[in-house]
Parts: sequence; C-alpha cells; structure tokens
Amino acid sequence: MTMLLLAQWDVGCWGMTLNSIPLRPASLRPFRASVGASLQRHKRNWVWNQFFVLEEYTGDDPLYVGKLHSDVDKGEGNVKYVLNGEGATSIFTIDENTGDIHATKRLDREEQAYYTLRAQARDRATNLPVEPESEFVIKVQDINDNEPKFLDGPYNAQVPEMSPVGTSVVEVKATDADDPTYGNSARVVYSILEGQPYFSVDPKTGIVRTALPNMDREARDQYLLVIQAKDMVGQMGGLSGTTSVTVTLTDVNDNPPRFSRKSYQFAVPESLPVALVVTKIKALDSDIGPNAEMDYRIIEGDGLGVFRVTSDKDTQEGVITLQKNLDFETKSSYTLKIEASNRNIDPRFLSQGPFSDTAMVRLTVENVDEPPIFSSLVRKMVISEAAKVGTIIGTVSALDPDSTNSPIRYSIDRNTDLERFFNIEATTGVISTAKPLDREANAVHNITILAIESLDPSQVGKGVALITVMDINDNAPVFAIEYETFLCESIGPGQVIETISAVDKDEPPSGHRFVFSLTAETAGNMNFTLRDNKDNTASILTKRGGFQRREQSMYRLPVLIMDSGTPALSSTNTLSVRVCDCDPDGTPQSCGTEAFTLSAGLSTGALVAILACIITLLVLVLLIVTMRRRKKEPLILDEDRDVRENIVRYDDEGGGEEDTEAFDMVALRNLNVVRDSKARRDVTPEVPTLYCSRPPPYKITPDNGIFREFIWDRLKDADVDPSAPPYDSLQTYAFEGSGSVAESLSSLDSLSSDSEQNYDYLSDWGPRFRKLADLYGHGDSSNIFSS
Repeated sequence: MTMLLLAQWDVGCWGMTLNSIPLRPASLRPFRASVGASLQRHKRNWVWNQFFVLEEYTGDDPLYVGKLHSDVDKGEGNVKYVLNGEGATSIFTIDENTGDIHATKRLDREEQAYYTLRAQARDRATNLPVEPESEFVIKVQDINDNEPKFLDGPYNAQVPEMSPVGTSVVEVKATDADDPTYGNSARVVYSILEGQPYFSVDPKTGIVRTALPNMDREARDQYLLVIQAKDMVGQMGGLSGTTSVTVTLTDVNDNPPRFSRKSYQFAVPESLPVALVVTKIKALDSDIGPNAEMDYRIIEGDGLGVFRVTSDKDTQEGVITLQKNLDFETKSSYTLKIEASNRNIDPRFLSQGPFSDTAMVRLTVENVDEPPIFSSLVRKMVISEAAKVGTIIGTVSALDPDSTNSPIRYSIDRNTDLERFFNIEATTGVISTAKPLDREANAVHNITILAIESLDPSQVGKGVALITVMDINDNAPVFAIEYETFLCESIGPGQVIETISAVDKDEPPSGHRFVFSLTAETAGNMNFTLRDNKDNTASILTKRGGFQRREQSMYRLPVLIMDSGTPALSSTNTLSVRVCDCDPDGTPQSCGTEAFTLSAGLSTGALVAILACIITLLVLVLLIVTMRRRKKEPLILDEDRDVRENIVRYDDEGGGEEDTEAFDMVALRNLNVVRDSKARRDVTPEVPTLYCSRPPPYKITPDNGIFREFIWDRLKDADVDPSAPPYDSLQTYAFEGSGSVAESLSSLDSLSSDSEQNYDYLSDWGPRFRKLADLYGHGDSSNIFSS
C-alpha cells in the first residue's frame, strides 16, 4: 500500500511516500482534513509526518523506509537528494536520484526510539539547493523483543505464623523494556509457578498473599516461591521472566512451656555454702526469642525459704540456689513444686490453655563430715589494759555437728595475732593475755580462733574473738601542738599572748577535763601569768610591759597540765615566748635568737661565755681527730683509682743473677722467715708472746696444707693490724711454697748450697744462654755470689 505523507499544492513542494507500514484509513482522516484545508496557496508551507521503520529487521537487503520527492524534479536527472543528521550515511542512506531512503543496519528501539534527519534537494550541476533544507523524524517501530524482568529480585519476606488467609506477604514488580504505548508488548501479568497451595499472587499487582490458614512455624518455617511475569497479557507467544521469593514464618507465642518430666530428684551436700547453685531444671518451649522466655517460681513445698529458683536469661533454665544452711541431722530431704510460665503471652492463643507447667523437685541432703561449729561466730570480750599477763579474758566453745561428736582442740590463728598478745587453752577454749596490752597502740584485737577435730584434724572450724581493750589513765596530757609564741616589745601588762590547749591519749568515759597552772618555781615570776579558762584551754598573760629584745629575747615558761583521771596524771610542758619588734598593727617584724630560761635567770654575758667554751671544745676535738687521721696511712683506695689488677710492663733488663742488692732473695726462697708479731697499738696485750724473734717454721704438710697454713697466718696478722680498714679488703700475697719433689729450679739456691754442679751444657742452648754459661760453666758456682 502506498501512502502519501506530504501534500502541498504549490510549485516546488515535496512529496513523500512510505511503503513499509500500511496505515489504517482512520489515520488518513486528519491528513485529508489538512489537505482540504490547504487549498489556499501558501508559499513554502511544509507539512511533515513521521517515517516508521520496524526494529530488529533480519532481512538480507536494506530495509526500505520511504521516499522523498520534489515537484521540481521532472525526472530529467537535474535534481539530486541529500540526507544529513542522526545516522545519515551510517544507518540511513538515500538514493540521490530517486530519493528512496533505506536502513542499512538492524535497529533497536530500546537503544534509540527515533532519529532526526534533514533532507534537501540540490541542483546536480551547480550543487545549489533548489528547495530549503527541512527536518523530519524516523521513528523505530517496537516489536515484542524484551521479556519482563524483576529488577529487585530475588525477594526475601517474612510473615507471622498462624496468619489468616489473604495476609499480604510481599509485592513483586517486573518491568518490560518494550514500548508500553504500542500494543501489548509491555503489558505484564503475574502467576505463581511454585509455592502453591500455601501462597498466591495477584496477577495484576504482583502482591503475594497467604493462601492457607494456620501455617505453623514449628512444623515448617520457610517456603520458596517462584513467581512468573509474562507480557502480551499472558497470551500465547508472550515473553516471560521469573524470580524467587523466600518467605520465612516468624514466631508467635502459640506454644506453652512443658517440663519433660513431672518429677525430678537431686542430691545436695549439707556442706554446700549459701547462695551457691543446687541444680538446674528446664521446661521446653517450641517457640523462640521473647516468646520462649519463662519465669520460674516455687508455688509450694517444705523448701520454701530454704531454696530459691530464678530464671537464667540466656538458657531459660530454672536455677535452684540455697538460701539457708543445710543440716543432715536436722532435715534430710525437701520437696518443691516449681511452676514455669511464659513471660510474654499472646491473647489470641489463650483459648488453647494455660501457658505454664509444673513439676515436683525432691532434694535429698547428703551427710558430710562437717568442721566444728562455734556457738557464736563472733565472740565479743572486754579486758582492761592494766590487766596482768595471764589474766583470763573469756571462753569460746565449738561442737562437732556430726554424729561422731569428736573432741575439739582450740588454737589461735597467729596471722591475726602476730605479736602473740593472747593465749588459748587447747581443750577448754579459755583465752588469756600473754603480753601487757596498750589501748593507745591497739584498742581492738580481732583474732581468729581455730576449732580442730581431734579425730580428723583436717576438719577445722573458724570463729572470731573480738577483744576490746578498756582504757585506764596511763597517759599524761601534753600540749596539743608545739606552740611558737611571739611577744611585742610594746605590749602592756595583762595582755593575752597565747591560748594553749592539751591532748591526752586516754579516753575517759566522761571526757577530758584538764587543769592548767604554772609550776611552783615560776608561779611568782614577774613576767607572765596563766589563766585557766575551764574549757580545757588556758591563756598566757603578761604581768608587765617594757620587754626589750636586747635585754632578753626569749623566755621559757613551764606549764603544768593535769588530767581528771584516777589517779590524776600531769606533765610539765615548756612554752617558748620570743620577744619581737612589731609594727603598729602588732605583727612581728624581727625577733631575737637568744634563749633564756625563766627559772634559771642567766644573764646574757653568762650565756655568751658558755657558748664560747662549747665552741672551743669542739675545735679541740676536731684538731685531735684530724691529727690522728694523718698518722694513719689510709688503706682505702681512692674512688678514681682502678681497683682491678693491672699488668705494668717495664723495658728494664735488670742485673740478672749477679744483681743481689735489689731485694732479699733469701726471703723469697725460704719460708722459714722471721716474722715480727704485729700487735695492735690501740690495746695493751694481755698475753705475753710465746717467742721472741720468729714464729715456728711452716711444717711441710701434704697436698695444699702449707698454703692453708700460710694464708691462715696472714689472716691473723691482718686482724691485729691497727692500720687495716674496718671492712673486708683484698690482700694479695706472692708465695712460692716449698717441698717440691723436683726441688727448686731457681739459681737462688746457690746461696745456701755447697754442692757442685756442671753447667757446661748451657753453652749448647744458643747465644741467649751464653752469659749463664760463662757464669756457671767455670769454677765453683758458690764462689760466684761470695763476692
């Protein structure tokens, strides 16, 4: 079918036909109306419609789109047609002679729905336009080439168990990329492929709903649904897509707790401490989370008050704990009726019955060998601090609670009585004093008493003896603080210069009452007086004025303080009063440093003379000590000196065997040397010396005895050495020893030997021994040293 898309009854108008899409007559009516309305003459008035081309064309030849024609073209070949715009030459081509437009590529509406192009007719010879350029649109016509897709899938949804039929679960949504304005390519309907008969889906909205009542989570808690979306309104030939929906049933409290048994029996030792767990029981609940939370309580039984049951929040177990001590000899078993009930109840399911259950628990008390029990865990006792050693304070008692009734022995835990102030009689439990007590040092003694079974010493009971030491008046009152009193030179008589108070370590029941007064020696002095204020304080007042620092800068006033105890105790405390130069406000500016005792009445000159004598004596003592230190040679090494052994090398050859003047070689060789007895110069020896000039020689003893004897003698010498330091010191000795089987290798033996020996072999040892060969190889070796 051929359709005229453009009509303009004017010279030079374009004409365009489209063969690709047959149009219904209804679509031509608007065009014909426009044609009828265009009988008037309009210069260059264009009327365009769209070209249409099917997408996804699969033919081998280019797809014919339409035709452009100008009435200027008389068919003589003088006009050529030119195409520009989107896809010109790459997608769309035009025959410049005929104006036919073809699509050379496969088009996809979902990628691009239309193309805008520009057409122009030009003179072939001059290439000048014979018609103005005009724009037109090629629209890609949709076909059903896209299936519906669930962009948000797969889905996960939840719905409470036991929900009624029709309860909304989730809404699924599928989209189709085809043109929704053309045909049914994008009209989708939904259906459920898997998940029936439990769930259904609305075909238009995609809402998934429950299809069965009373779906129980405890029976099955999860369902997998497959939902299909199909275009073309579900008709044959439509495309479809699927998605999965995982529906999880959430829990509601539709199951009551249930004990697995109606009765339980447990054993508990009678020695179990209070507040510890006896046992645990648990009621089962098929629900989960808050719907399975339970409360446990004891509703009846003879164990009320003895046991307690609580709920474990993590395991939902009933925890039975002990509230009171058990005693097998008193009661050997208990019976408890325990109820478990849901904490969060759903009223919709109350018709199913009570959400609770009960069980009987029997607890059997096991007999154990218990330690002794004191009649009173804390025994309070009182003792006077004046009590003598051995005074009985009180008695403690304990019994074996078992049927064996073992005898008890008592002792004191010395970790609580480290100074051993108390003793306890092992068999009677009588506590007595072992040392004098002092309340001021420790007013309360908290000692632990141990009660031990004689038949089984591993069974030990513990009790506490709280011993309070009662006070006696054994401490005299003293000044509350160390007073520093200042007296202005300008002060007048009758002025209060200090208010004093006292403290007493004792604590009389009626409180302290102190009496202040001056001592009898100073009561009549002309400088100060004391006034007792009757409130445990006293005021010091001046008797005169005109105090001068240059005459006396300090006064010492003895004050007598007496308490009200029985017997009354008193003490004399000295108050120092310093005379100062004060400003007009009475603030001390400068004070003297010389002290005078009021009772002695010493003058300034006498004090200066005493001070000078003391200084002179100190100087003499220092001189004597210095002189004595100079006489002693210090044995202590200086800090800067290295106390380690040092090896010093000297490049001094020495005189060899001929040099006998440097040191006494006989002393090095002979152990039987003359050693003077070194007596201490600071003590007079009481025992006369047993030898005059030398001690007995060392004895030749086997092994290392000679060295031991040598070191022992040197140690005794060091002990009596007055110049030795008063602390441990290192003594170094060079001792060759004696009695070698091979005899001495030293030539020093030639001093005391008359034997002849041939030393001619020394000349065979080389030039280094030539000197020795000359000395010993000729004549008598004893004559070498005779000169």
